[in-house]
Amino acid sequence: MKKEVVDFTKGEPIRLIIPFYIPLLLTSLLQQIYNFVDALIVGQGLGDDALAAVGNMGSIFFLIVGFSFGLANGFGVLVAHSFGAKDYAELRRRIASIVQLACVLAVVLTSLSLFFLKDILIFLRTDKVIIKDSLAYGYIVFAGLFSSISYNVCASILRALGDSKTPLKAIVVASILNLSLDSFFIFVLHMGVWSVAIATVISQIVSTLVCFNRLRQISIIKLTKSDFQNEKHVYIDLIKNGVPMAFMNSITAIGCMVVQYFVNGYGVNYTSAYAACSKYLNLFMNPACTAGHAMSAFTSQNFGAKKYKRIKNGLKVCLSISFITYLTLGMAMVFAPRFLANILLDGNKSISLAAEFLPICGATIIAVDCLFVFRSGVQAMGNPMIPMWSGVLEMVLRISTIAYFMSRVGFRATAYAEVAAWTGALLINMVAFAVILSRNLSKSKAYDLDNISVEGNIVVTKEG
Repeated sequence: MKKEVVDFTKGEPIRLIIPFYIPLLLTSLLQQIYNFVDALIVGQGLGDDALAAVGNMGSIFFLIVGFSFGLANGFGVLVAHSFGAKDYAELRRRIASIVQLACVLAVVLTSLSLFFLKDILIFLRTDKVIIKDSLAYGYIVFAGLFSSISYNVCASILRALGDSKTPLKAIVVASILNLSLDSFFIFVLHMGVWSVAIATVISQIVSTLVCFNRLRQISIIKLTKSDFQNEKHVYIDLIKNGVPMAFMNSITAIGCMVVQYFVNGYGVNYTSAYAACSKYLNLFMNPACTAGHAMSAFTSQNFGAKKYKRIKNGLKVCLSISFITYLTLGMAMVFAPRFLANILLDGNKSISLAAEFLPICGATIIAVDCLFVFRSGVQAMGNPMIPMWSGVLEMVLRISTIAYFMSRVGFRATAYAEVAAWTGALLINMVAFAVILSRNLSKSKAYDLDNISVEGNIVVTKEG
């Protein structure tokens, strides 16, 4: 195996997590910076209405792509379990089944999203000024949904095997290509919003090819015909672990869509401000979200290897990352909200609205930063249902908060909705993580004995 494939079950956790986390962080930040610059190009090149049209698609895109992303992450947990347990035959069978399930998923999600897109936009009370551009953008992006699903699946498998460098390479290439195409289409050819969607699909195809090429080079996952001839339980295990994580993302997205529904009812200024604020939230949550991905890979492998004590050490490393990012990025939202709003928006009303939202979320973003880590840990220990139900709570809190406060405090209600959702979900996942880990540790007395040997008068632990 190449060096990029990392065994998290041996060695000092911090020395394993940080080298894995950095490329993962760069990948995620590059994706968010790309989204940020992409919004800048659209906003400055085509105007606030065009930005609102693309931003208006955000919650819908998260609903569909978030479902596939959650499913891929759920599949990745079981891949990491097999890799951690060193059961390479099971590993290959699971990957082969993932390929088959991903093909079915791509067909189903593409068909549903294209068929219902217009109805969803109308339901969300999308302003007539932007609905045409939203449709033009959405139809193209969802027609190319196979590229996004393929990348998510390939990247998830690579992360499960400890490879965070290849997804980084893929996103570097894709981002440069995407932004170049955006600029060329908008500023040189003077094309509309739909051209941004074409650039997105082309770039996603390229990123998938980069990841797929790396997977082909890993000897332990060289698939044969027999690997695709699996029994039902292989598919059932993958679905049981993947679907709850997929629904968690989709349920969260539904809550965001309801927020979008209320926002759209107040006009294009509210829609533009919310689109810009969402970009900043996604960007500034990203380091902690990435710590969650690192926590997932580290925990999954060690859970598969039954090395539960190492999971607690991994938690400390990932939570430390979350606190550091809060003290830097969260405070930027608190102390420089108008400066941030001016970067993406050019309308005074939209800027003022965004400046109300950013300090509230900046002061409380630590809740979602920690949520990413605890939730990923719970999922990685084979308990996807708890995060799914926490997603339901997020949706309920988000919807009830926005419904109650929107008419009373205006745009600030969107920030209150985020804070309420984060806090509720964090409490559930934090308690669940502690209970699950404690339960597994209490059952691992035999495991502790198995990992201790005596050489002469010296006690030696196998974990290191």
